[in-house]
Amino acid sequence: MKKRFKSLSWLGLMAIAFLLVLTFRSPAIAQTPRPYNQIQFPPLPEIKLPDYERYQLDNGMVVYLMEDHQLPLVGGTAIIRTGSRLEPAEKVGLAGITGLLMRTGGTQQHPPSELNELLEQRAAIIETSIGTTSGTASFNVLKEDLQPVFELFAQVVQQPAFDPQQFELAKTQQQGEIARRNDDPGDIASREFRKLIYGENSPYARTVEYTTLNNISREDIKSFYQTYVRPDQMILGIVGDFNSQEMKTLIKEKFGSWQAPKTPFKSVVPPASQNKNNGIFVVQQPQLSQSNILLGHLGGELNDPDYPALSVLNEVLSGFGGRLFNEVRSRQGLAYSVYGIWQANYDFPGMFVAGGQTRSEMTVPFVKALLTEIEKVRTTPITEEELADAKESILNSFVFKFENPSQTLSRLMTYEYYGYPKDFIFQYQKAVKNTTEEDILKVAQKYLQPQETVTLVVGNNEQINPPLKSLGAQIQTVDVAIKQPKS
Repeated sequence: MKKRFKSLSWLGLMAIAFLLVLTFRSPAIAQTPRPYNQIQFPPLPEIKLPDYERYQLDNGMVVYLMEDHQLPLVGGTAIIRTGSRLEPAEKVGLAGITGLLMRTGGTQQHPPSELNELLEQRAAIIETSIGTTSGTASFNVLKEDLQPVFELFAQVVQQPAFDPQQFELAKTQQQGEIARRNDDPGDIASREFRKLIYGENSPYARTVEYTTLNNISREDIKSFYQTYVRPDQMILGIVGDFNSQEMKTLIKEKFGSWQAPKTPFKSVVPPASQNKNNGIFVVQQPQLSQSNILLGHLGGELNDPDYPALSVLNEVLSGFGGRLFNEVRSRQGLAYSVYGIWQANYDFPGMFVAGGQTRSEMTVPFVKALLTEIEKVRTTPITEEELADAKESILNSFVFKFENPSQTLSRLMTYEYYGYPKDFIFQYQKAVKNTTEEDILKVAQKYLQPQETVTLVVGNNEQINPPLKSLGAQIQTVDVAIKQPKS
């Protein structure tokens, strides 16, 4: 009797266990993953610009205000119409040092160390810089400290002191950068490729040298600042937790009395043209066991009507799962990394650049594979699936371009700075949607030019086998030795 009772008990326990297994397994069975191409997502919501206000001060300074009360923070950026492309050829580095010293050199009211301390006490940031085509001055601060930090920001922009010691320190740091500029083969490739495309004396490719650095005086810094940093050539944008009327009052108080020089502003955008029309160039680096390779030619501007189709072409070539990745890297195993991009700029031609990294002995097969894939996209229409995937990737990425109000404000200011319509990105979005397979073939044939392609290899030429001459072009050596100053 006891044995029978025990048997029944075990049977009951087993039945309960079986039911429990079924219960806990059923959701897993229902949630069996489906193939990615069977997953359906709802359409992305329409992107809308946040409310903002644009107005202009009497001195010509343009102001954008965009309230955002999610966090007790306020940030601002001023875009200044200047750039290193405007500095004299014999004083390359002047703009960069000016942009740095506007902040690090202190103000007429606060020497550098005091300015640093005042900002640290409030966990605030003020930064300035000058790049190739523009300068910027920015601040970030807690809402409660806006008044004093904005006062400091106004002083940095309008009354920089260019402290002599900080000036010498900036030149010393720049000398160190010159001395180390050949340490990274990727940096060498990027720098020297720009010289091949634009020309070593072009304002879009020239580099700071010891000689040009030695030509820069503190008076040059002051003169460059006075020429280009002026209210009628500046766009100030502020976003964050503030009241617009109060902010207007603050801006007028700190910037309203700043007067532009009587001298009319003159700023001509330097032109850009291709320097080397073809050829294979080598930077010999015997210590390397792999090659950094770049090939391409001059590109175009963002306002080109064909740019949307070219950006879709970018995705076909270089997107995740694009042709270059699938064929050159995955199938043929010729590269650690590979890409091909039509890079466009706002107001001067960019570049078409294809390249990557590979083992020294794979250099020639890698170059051939790149050229083959470029030729394929020039001669054969892409598939309907490729077009759909490329367009979807671009259009889905739009949501990340509007993640926060500061991104949107920056875009509006940039469009005004370069003279683009404020809805440029939406025009681009619409054009991408309307792009066809025929458009891709058309732009590939028009803009990808094999006969103008320049190839640069940074690597150990002795280990490249088959040799580069097997590519059928004359090999030219690029000298990257750092020019020492004359005694």
